[in-house]
Amino acid sequence: MLYKYDLGDKVSKDDSTILRDLILMHPECEEKTGSGIESFSVRSADFGTRCFWVNRTDGTTEKFSVGACY
Repeated sequence: MLYKYDLGDKVSKDDSTILRDLILMHPECEEKTGSGIESFSVRSADFGTRCFWVNRTDGTTEKFSVGACY
């Protein structure tokens, strides 16, 4: 799913539903979701990689790894 989006793209509604379910299993779920989830996007991460970012309802963002959700 990550690579079907270009950097900076907002994740579709259908894919966001999947990501919302996954982030609930993240060991740092509360820290990642913060004030609440407005949407998800794909952006650059460390060392030129890409990852999903949580766009929170308060306007802040936080990256998260889907791999940490298993």
